[in-house]
Amino acid sequence: MADEIVLLDFWASMFGMRVRIALAEKGIKYQYKEEDLRNKSELLLKMNPVHKKIPVLIHNGKPVCESLIIVQYIDEVWKDRCPLLPSDPYQRAQARFWADFVDKKVYDVSRRVWTTKGEEQKAAKKEFFETFKILEVELGEKAFFGGESFGFVDLSLITFYSWFHAYETFGNFSMEAECPKIITWAKRCLQRESVAKTLPDQKKVFEFIVEMTKRLGVE
Repeated sequence: MADEIVLLDFWASMFGMRVRIALAEKGIKYQYKEEDLRNKSELLLKMNPVHKKIPVLIHNGKPVCESLIIVQYIDEVWKDRCPLLPSDPYQRAQARFWADFVDKKVYDVSRRVWTTKGEEQKAAKKEFFETFKILEVELGEKAFFGGESFGFVDLSLITFYSWFHAYETFGNFSMEAECPKIITWAKRCLQRESVAKTLPDQKKVFEFIVEMTKRLGVE
């Protein structure tokens, strides 16, 4: 019997994009269900009763939640197709560490760049660049974070690229000027069909964020 795979997601979510890229890398067909995050579906509330968030992967009726956990699940279930995590235990642990770093640091500080003003935003920008400089050092001269092939850490970080234009506009800076290695790496990732077809247009994301700032009262 064929697997029944459903993804509950939202188009602009960098977390949902991770799962979409992983599924594309593995060549897995699935049903996509767009969620209205201000009016969450009964299915989402049932499948993720703890956090009530997207993305949720439903595999043969069973939910898997949290983007990095979902990606690892996909990698384990369909392990014969295009591995995303290294086979070596130490390298695998390192990949998980850096993906966790992206989750813990990049999202929070990026959000503060576009939701704050004045001194608070100035501090957020400083931390934002410090965070990306750490990632540039880890990337070094490698093509991808894991070496020569696109993998788990790349997939975890590249989805933020679609939000870069918004960060730059709200923060009044240039990512290419501040973090050139990250932009070179991002362009390399975008050469992959799975990434290019998943990431939404940066200007569309910017327009979405402008609407969000109005709702949050931080315009």
